Amino acid sequence: MPKLKDIAEHVGVSISTVSRVINNDSSRHINQETKTRVWKAVEELGYETAGLGKKQNRKNERNSGREGLQIGCIVSAPQNKYNHPYFSPILEGIERKLTEQNSSLAYVLTLEEIQGESALGRLLQETRLDGIIIIEGIPSTLYEKIKKSVPAVVGIDISDSTVPVITYDRVQAAKTAVRHLIAEGHERIAFIGGNGLTGEMEREKRYRGYRYAMEEAGLAVDPEWILNTGWDVNESYRLMAERLGKAGPERPTAVFAASDMLAISAMRAAAEQGLRIPEDMAFVGHDNIEVSQFTMPPLSTVHVPKYEIGMMAAKVLIDQCAERSPLPFKLVMPFEMILRPSSVRTPDS
Repeated sequence: MPKLKDIAEHVGVSISTVSRVINNDSSRHINQETKTRVWKAVEELGYETAGLGKKQNRKNERNSGREGLQIGCIVSAPQNKYNHPYFSPILEGIERKLTEQNSSLAYVLTLEEIQGESALGRLLQETRLDGIIIIEGIPSTLYEKIKKSVPAVVGIDISDSTVPVITYDRVQAAKTAVRHLIAEGHERIAFIGGNGLTGEMEREKRYRGYRYAMEEAGLAVDPEWILNTGWDVNESYRLMAERLGKAGPERPTAVFAASDMLAISAMRAAAEQGLRIPEDMAFVGHDNIEVSQFTMPPLSTVHVPKYEIGMMAAKVLIDQCAERSPLPFKLVMPFEMILRPSSVRTPDS
């Protein structure tokens, strides 16, 4: 069954644009040509929505005894990251579970698209939502406005004990990755990442996991090799190339990157400096995005069940709307260490 993402790729627009057209969302202007192309793609791909009145949707509504829920979603990511390899599988999982339950996404928006409290207020008034899913942290003022306006809220990786939250242990995941590098014999281990919502590296969970693992092993952390990229792959490449250009014999022998994308760009910088991976410098990433298995060499990483997290968040929200889960809770999903040649030394290394 086609998804919003399929229509977006077919037309060449963002998922949020497709969502707005299908749900007649007038919060932002969309020209008529784009609307026509979206509806044409909906028909060609056979996408079914309650608005189109497809027979199967009417059958599902009769069987369930109710209309499908209208759910919103806000992603803490820049607008140009809609095809982000981390967030996209989460959104796919959300959409899949909502479709199974005869519900739909009214919209999927990023922080950039909300454009302040006034825009969010108009959006909440114009779109009557049954519930909303918040993916990662958003500014507290916006969050409080959402909680007051929407009947049910579920968070993915947010800090709020008053709503259901689906998450995984980022601190422990990072510790597991760094412990692997230590077990491989590495003592000088660099960190690549970025600040969290607080703007402080020291409070970012994957960085904390890295430090905890180093401290537990009695290993020193070199401030010069804590690379704050702002989650920008270009910065990861630039900073790694810059540090390696100045490095002497005491350079790190291993790197833990807080995302696979940051690891991949840093690996390229190391390879261009003539370093062999993993013999001269080992790399471990985080997220297990699809492309990580196709790097050269394939990237060791921490697998995060992104699709499953999305499906679970949607299921919990549907239960909240039906008042089947009256109490808030935190559901911690498991992660898995995936070992590949970027960090595993062979006997002759």
